[in-house]
Amino acid sequence: MRYSALKLLKEGLTGNKGWKPVWREPEPKKEYDVIIIGGGGHGLATAYYLANKFGMTNIAVLEKGWVGGGNVGRNTTIIRSNYFLEANQPFYEFSMKLWEGLEQEFNYNAMVSQRGALYLIHSDAQRDSYARRGNAMRLSGADAELLDKRAVKDMCPFLDFDNARFPIQGGLWQSRAGTVRHDAVAWGYARGADAKGVDIIQNCEVTDFDIEGGVCRGVQTSRGAIRAKKVAVCVAGSSSRVMATAGMRLPIESHVLQAYVTEGLKPVIPGVIAFGAGHFYISQSDKGGLVFGGDIDGYNTYAQRGNLPVVEDACEGGMALMPIIGRSRLLRTWGGLMDMSMDGSPFIDKTHIDGLYFNGGWCYGGFKATPASGFCYAHLLATDRPHDTATAYRLDRFRTGAVIDEKGQGNQPNLH
Repeated sequence: MRYSALKLLKEGLTGNKGWKPVWREPEPKKEYDVIIIGGGGHGLATAYYLANKFGMTNIAVLEKGWVGGGNVGRNTTIIRSNYFLEANQPFYEFSMKLWEGLEQEFNYNAMVSQRGALYLIHSDAQRDSYARRGNAMRLSGADAELLDKRAVKDMCPFLDFDNARFPIQGGLWQSRAGTVRHDAVAWGYARGADAKGVDIIQNCEVTDFDIEGGVCRGVQTSRGAIRAKKVAVCVAGSSSRVMATAGMRLPIESHVLQAYVTEGLKPVIPGVIAFGAGHFYISQSDKGGLVFGGDIDGYNTYAQRGNLPVVEDACEGGMALMPIIGRSRLLRTWGGLMDMSMDGSPFIDKTHIDGLYFNGGWCYGGFKATPASGFCYAHLLATDRPHDTATAYRLDRFRTGAVIDEKGQGNQPNLH
């Protein structure tokens, strides 16, 4: 079924009785070419690109809960490609280009809204740093513009420009950045993958790997054993627990990152705004709610909920940046489990076990990377070679001390 204006009109005139489920609920087969563990954004994107770009359709996506029930539905929805170092920036720019054509490609309304992202400058040193970052962005093919105080004031007059501690002196603007409706991304990829013949199997938890002679032959699940030529793990904050069943100890810790939503308001935030003197970033959803986030809670947990001191810290950052936010009511919060790697960068790589592959360690950056992560993981699974933009995301990079992310802020709370 393909969505179109004509289809909407027809269903509206006939009582909406012709709509069908957007993906099947199949029973698992005995064997697949590829099993993808994790039915979140990255796992579903991997399945979609394997089927759509590499012609592999005998694929199963195994999800222990329901599609989109994890981090892909628990983030602050921001997409951007404003990184600095050459090991990182081309990958996120590749992701941004995939975002730009995504809705047309999989024929689903993911509400990709490129309203721009503004990263604020509060000191001379920060201006120099952002100028270098903007130049690096342009070299990678991304857009970047360094704004002075007047330009920022014209764009966002409600900010506290003369704050005694954090005066706003300008900002780095990326006009192609923006927001996407996060759960619709999971639904769109699931629908697209299912249409190509991929089996999306919900309520199917992987409990163990079948490893024989150093080769992964399949998995044990709550719905029985399933064989596969290749097994691809893609489970966000549960990576350490899942890979432990394969005898692997990962350089990753699980932390919770909260997101917050206010009551619906009239349009006030023009795009994405990030506080340059603290950990606070904000946008406005299509429903009018202000969606903002702050820091990780700073301790190891598998709970998908955070604690009030971090809520208070995020709200304090918002009040320092834009005092008008104090007039809004905070309606709800949620928490997502972050794979916090030691250097703040992800992994897309083969493991030492033949037939077993790993994608994880995304720290804060997982949602914006969804399309590129799925495409690069699919490329690795199909060809056994890393994609050109993901060659740095290796599991063995700590042997050489490769620098990927300019901040390098991984799992250590006092670095954030």
